[in-house]
Amino acid sequence: MHKIVFNFLFSFALIAMSAQEVMTPEILLQLNKVSGTGLTKDGNNLIYSISNYTLETNNNSKTTYLVPITGGDAKVITDYSMLIADKSVSPDGKYKISTDEVKLKNITGQDFYKDITSSNVKIYEELNYRHWDTWEDGAYSHVRYQSVAEADAEPIDIMSGEPYDSPQKPFGGSEDYLWSPDSKNILYVAKKLSGVAYATSTNTDIYQYNLESKTTTNLTSENKGYDTNPAFSSKGQLAWLQMKRDGYESDKKDIIVTIDGAHINLTANWDGTVDSFVWQDKGDKIYFIAPVLGTVQLFEIGIPNSTKKTSPLKQITNGQFDVSGIVGQSKQTIVVNRRDMNHATELYKVNLSDGKMTQLTHANDAVYNEIKLSKVEKRMVKTTDGKEMLTWVIYPPNFDPSKKYPTLLYCQGGPQGALSQIYSFRWNFQLMAANGYIVVAPNRRGMPGYGVEWNEQISKDYGGQNMQDYLSAIDELVKEPFVDETRLGAIGASYGGYSIFYLAGIHEGRFKTFISHDGIFNWKSMYGTTEELFFVNWDLGGAYWDKNNVDAQKAYNEFNPVEKVGNWNTPIMIIQGGKDFRVPIGQGLEAFQAAQLQGIKSKLLYFPEENHWVLDNQNSLVWQREFYKWLKETL
Repeated sequence: MHKIVFNFLFSFALIAMSAQEVMTPEILLQLNKVSGTGLTKDGNNLIYSISNYTLETNNNSKTTYLVPITGGDAKVITDYSMLIADKSVSPDGKYKISTDEVKLKNITGQDFYKDITSSNVKIYEELNYRHWDTWEDGAYSHVRYQSVAEADAEPIDIMSGEPYDSPQKPFGGSEDYLWSPDSKNILYVAKKLSGVAYATSTNTDIYQYNLESKTTTNLTSENKGYDTNPAFSSKGQLAWLQMKRDGYESDKKDIIVTIDGAHINLTANWDGTVDSFVWQDKGDKIYFIAPVLGTVQLFEIGIPNSTKKTSPLKQITNGQFDVSGIVGQSKQTIVVNRRDMNHATELYKVNLSDGKMTQLTHANDAVYNEIKLSKVEKRMVKTTDGKEMLTWVIYPPNFDPSKKYPTLLYCQGGPQGALSQIYSFRWNFQLMAANGYIVVAPNRRGMPGYGVEWNEQISKDYGGQNMQDYLSAIDELVKEPFVDETRLGAIGASYGGYSIFYLAGIHEGRFKTFISHDGIFNWKSMYGTTEELFFVNWDLGGAYWDKNNVDAQKAYNEFNPVEKVGNWNTPIMIIQGGKDFRVPIGQGLEAFQAAQLQGIKSKLLYFPEENHWVLDNQNSLVWQREFYKWLKETL
């Protein structure tokens, strides 16, 4: 098959690589980003887009392509609306779904006092007053529909007057609503709670709105945890993703299907958790992706024809990579996203009979063919409780085992996020290795892919076994002659940032430097300012004022980094986003102030307009340059 190599986009990279044969922050920032749009209606072609950022002009561009999945050249297209099924249009073609923000509550000063038009104030009487990076303004996202034949008519709001969101905020989209196959109903996902209940619960449900009767039915009222991502098969059978326990955002995620009117858990007896799924075009199977042993792979599971039969499950792909998303399926082929620690996402087709993968896009070949890649090694490390822990070790290009290298312990966030074959545009292992560092990335307790028990152990034990897992990994690698034990650093973000603050108080001189991004420093102030209280309630055990709660008191005292800050004696750089409401700004400021007042070499990297992530391209480049500048100074 002809490889589509976008040389015209890579003049920047080739110029840079004439003098540099490894990954750099500038090259990383300007890599092409591939996104699969979907398969055409006939299932024969893939539509995808490539986005690119040019540093010199500070400009983003995006181009859309169509390529046959059986082989052939890709061509640029500008309008694919007629090529892909429009899921917002009802199957009978009569109606179309739209979404809009509907103002339902008074929040601002102008809402309450119409004569004070220049006031800048928000007035709240209940929780959920802000979420992720946005303050509540009294408007709610609602699903609506209207007749295709009467496009000028006012859409009908199926949630009229309800102060709830669908699509869900902050990240919900078209996966939160769909038509029933008979076009008589609209299904949508919502968490119909408010105030304290909203902030402390994960109980989303799937609702069915009937167009004729204008009535709504809760289809999943019996389940108290997450119900999300509803999808109908070609046979009209409904499936969705479900977590059972209310308040536990990292609960085992299962696939539920309706069989003879009953809700059947297809993956109940499988010791894993599902990321996402699609129906087979015939409706006899479901394809899903899930983390397994430090990777993410594609699986299939059959649909039993009665409630008394079990479902055969099979892993389709296998290898040192992540199948990070499913684009579409047709006949014996499924198109997926694939990435690894040396390569950003590209699109591949998978032969469903044997798992063979064929690359369809080659957006970054011109770069990767010219730079030296890192060696990524899987090692098993014995933990303090006698278990085997998979640990990724990433070596610098041109690694020479006769030399000694500074080494970084990478602490993953989540805390229950998979440390698989990730390719981040900030926490990029390839770039770290290219800068001369060995990276040690342990799949510590709390990560999916090793069974539910391993995944769940971390809850209410934040400073316990998983901290020992971190130390087991770095202590094992230090035994290697090529690791410079006098030049060890530890880095991480979110829960990984918390890990850095905690390790800084207990590491007993192992590390020479630390970097913490949006990490939790003080659990008490965190509990008082974070927005999704279900997270801290579940993982810590409850509120800090509950003196009778043993788990909570251990978390707020023994496992609280602020309680160990007197032991800090190592240089630390602290990175904080000003619009991070999940781990609010006070966490980073408290930690920086504590370091400064104790005379510890420290730096605060503050991004006023960034949330829990760094999304702006220019800010991202500053982040990278400061990251490596700090390591050069302190390690």
